[in-house]
Amino acid sequence: MSILASRGTSKTIKNYEDSQHPDLLHLPFLDPSYSILKHLFFKEDIGSSTFKTQNNINHQHPLILADARCTDITSIPTSSRIKPISYHDPMKRIELLCDVCVRPIMSGPIYMCSNEEKDHCNFVLHEWCSKLPTELKHHFHHPQHTLILHSKIPVMFFGVFDCDICKLTCNGFAYYCEECNYCIDVKCAFLPKEITHNSHPNHLLSRKVNQGYTDDRCGMCYGPIYGCSFDCHTCNGFHLHPNCALLIPETTMNKCDKHPMKLSYFPIENHPGDYFCEVCEMEFDPERQAFYHCRECMQSMHTACAPSILQYETYTTYGWLNDVSNVIHKFVNVKFGGTYNKNNKVHQHPLSFLQGIANDGQCSSHHYYYYGRDLQYEMIFKCLTCEF
Repeated sequence: MSILASRGTSKTIKNYEDSQHPDLLHLPFLDPSYSILKHLFFKEDIGSSTFKTQNNINHQHPLILADARCTDITSIPTSSRIKPISYHDPMKRIELLCDVCVRPIMSGPIYMCSNEEKDHCNFVLHEWCSKLPTELKHHFHHPQHTLILHSKIPVMFFGVFDCDICKLTCNGFAYYCEECNYCIDVKCAFLPKEITHNSHPNHLLSRKVNQGYTDDRCGMCYGPIYGCSFDCHTCNGFHLHPNCALLIPETTMNKCDKHPMKLSYFPIENHPGDYFCEVCEMEFDPERQAFYHCRECMQSMHTACAPSILQYETYTTYGWLNDVSNVIHKFVNVKFGGTYNKNNKVHQHPLSFLQGIANDGQCSSHHYYYYGRDLQYEMIFKCLTCEF
């Protein structure tokens, strides 16, 4: 019972007034189509023009605003028409990620590159992500300098960086301080000051900046608290990682189950036996971590495995989960699929940016540190023409 009480199941009295917190964010989000940026920047009415050029985003080609609600394509100029959009759909194994926030694009409105067919440019973003401010002053985690929005961090190869707040690897847009070489992903740039969460109902959770790792544990993944966290000051013993609070929705879909999977924080009543993830087939402890569960099929999944779409993401959980918890996928903030062809001395063919699988073997680089290292579960460059 002490474990259950620490996870928020004991009867709690509401410790805040709704009238005093009119803009309070109640988490988790309903499904993967929601995000902190959509919550802050999306407006239902985007204007009468369904397709128009957007120049506020740093991209080498013109962008076209495509609204899924548009039915009359005859009103769209021929030069601005784009092919039908295949939105993110785990049940059909279709992946479409925003280049700004790296969250799934499950519906419009969105901006797409107008040169998609001509130059094979697949740059795409949520309409609300185009509204991000170009700079942030007095940010709570780095107040001493102004943070500038970048599509790619100048000093980071291929735009890949580790967020200085959540520590996740990311290749989306970032806010960057050149003087301090400080960078954060766009999610962490807008962490709310206060939230509520169903894992600890009725209590206000306040944002806190921690110095390094602490002895406290996250109420959803049981991983150690580090960097920023959301803390309950009433209980003084409940904490949440920002990633656990913002990146794990209430429901999700996966090809392994035909029903929506619902987030659960505790063991399921009358569960027939041990808990195994339907995706990776590994056992897990339902008393120490949140998980997704289908009551109709009595199937469960890791919250890190549930969003998986591509086959290489489902081989095993070992090695590709976050170091401090197996609740958030290691590459949840990475969009794979780009091409590197700027250095013929490395390889004569273009190299694709992918996640390594077992068949990729070991690194072909002659660098002493990387040569011979296994590529499985790593971010890699792979030649689709030969075995390099």
